[in-house]
Amino acid sequence: MNPILKTLNPPQLEAVTLPHGNAMILAGAGSGKTKVLTTRIAWRIQTAQASPMTVLAVTFTNKAAKEMLHRLSAMLPINTRGMWVGTFHGLCNRFLRTHHRDANLPQLFQILDIQDQLSLIKRVFKSANVDEEKFPPKQFMWFVNGAKEEGLRAAAVEAYDDFSRKQVEYYALYEQTCQREGVCDFAELMLRTYEVLQRNQPLREHYQSRFSDVLIDEFQDTNSLQYKWLRLIAGPRASVIGVGDDDQSIYAFRGAKVGNMLAFEKDFAPVKLIKLEQNYRSYGNILDAANSLIDHNSGRLGKNLWTDAGEGEKIRGYLAYSDQEEAQFIVECAKHAVNDGASAAEIAILYRSNAQSRVLEHALFNARMPYKVYGGLRFFERAEIKNALAYLRLLTNHEDDGALLRIVNFPARGIGARTLEVLQERAQMAGITLWQSACSGGGAAAKFGPFVSMIESMRAATKDLPLPEVIDHMIEASGLVAHYTAEKDGQDRVDNLKELVTAADNCWFAS
Repeated sequence: MNPILKTLNPPQLEAVTLPHGNAMILAGAGSGKTKVLTTRIAWRIQTAQASPMTVLAVTFTNKAAKEMLHRLSAMLPINTRGMWVGTFHGLCNRFLRTHHRDANLPQLFQILDIQDQLSLIKRVFKSANVDEEKFPPKQFMWFVNGAKEEGLRAAAVEAYDDFSRKQVEYYALYEQTCQREGVCDFAELMLRTYEVLQRNQPLREHYQSRFSDVLIDEFQDTNSLQYKWLRLIAGPRASVIGVGDDDQSIYAFRGAKVGNMLAFEKDFAPVKLIKLEQNYRSYGNILDAANSLIDHNSGRLGKNLWTDAGEGEKIRGYLAYSDQEEAQFIVECAKHAVNDGASAAEIAILYRSNAQSRVLEHALFNARMPYKVYGGLRFFERAEIKNALAYLRLLTNHEDDGALLRIVNFPARGIGARTLEVLQERAQMAGITLWQSACSGGGAAAKFGPFVSMIESMRAATKDLPLPEVIDHMIEASGLVAHYTAEKDGQDRVDNLKELVTAADNCWFAS
């Protein structure tokens, strides 16, 4: 057998060596889908059914794209540098750079990240005298991005009341500003590319004839516009392979449409369905439990994961009466594992939300067990917790200049860097604290009046309260909860602030 095929199991081999045509590969967790995608590309190139320049492969992350190109380089003696392998946004950026005139963009157009986009929206709102209390910039940004991900320009968005009509009006104003300044947000990259392909038939036909093989990874996470883009760029003679798992669709809040997998079977018919069900990641007991849970999902394409690695250790469940008891149980299990010869580095603790790590960290700390938080910061190293503690520090000690500098303009109160510089210069010349300088009144110090009043009000309101109630009052009165609630992904930060209130009962962080 060909060396690049010899490590494949039968369903993987079938998926890799499928004749030219359309297919949906239903790939369960740990079933080797990246291996199948990469080997399929290598096999098609090696057998002269495709060339590196006729392959279009879309991945969900830049990391996945780099991994795919690295594996291809290891399999075949080819230069992968010019291949069209990348994320939707990355490939659309490449397309627009090449066809910037057709897209009515400057050649060196700038891409706005989330913060840049938010800053531009605030600038647009300021110039149009928009009430940001009624139209919070972050919520408006989600509205704009959501409309674009559905393929809708401002003129195509339906407005049902005065509020939505105003949103559409501001959306149009935002679009005009982006066009005038020659900038694109992330959602615009996809929409602008789709519009160019839709209206420019010669260009569309060029790309349709160019790509003989189109492969889409994580198909269950595609949104409406991405699916429309796929239908445009994949010509009638292309082999289109979708790889996904409807049981792993978790990005509906970002606009992902798991229904695209069912639509694919109709729009690209005839479609060959191949199921990758052998799992290489877990033992049988874990898969049996997962299968029994997933089986309750409705509208599944259907598959059943299995493994030849054996049953493994049985799953144990423990119902704790409190989060502290739960944490203690977990730590005891870890201790037993270490006593039985396991290395601490081999033990992982998974939790649902970041706020839950605080209790676990406390239990590990008390048990003198070393640990490391992956994919995030330790509880008291998180920005929202540091901000809350800075408020507490300033409430307790007005001479804490570091605390004041951290929170004086957070949440934003219109205090700029230059104003802060003047405050610091005055404090240094007079030999006083920043707080004293802010309270002195006159000139730049006058801008600190509302902040000083807020701190003094909080101090008076919490004077005789126990610590948990002090923190609870402070995170609300300071505006921290409102600030993070307004963020699209801010609920975790709000949960962490609430967890800080719970932590105050133990006071283990007070030192």
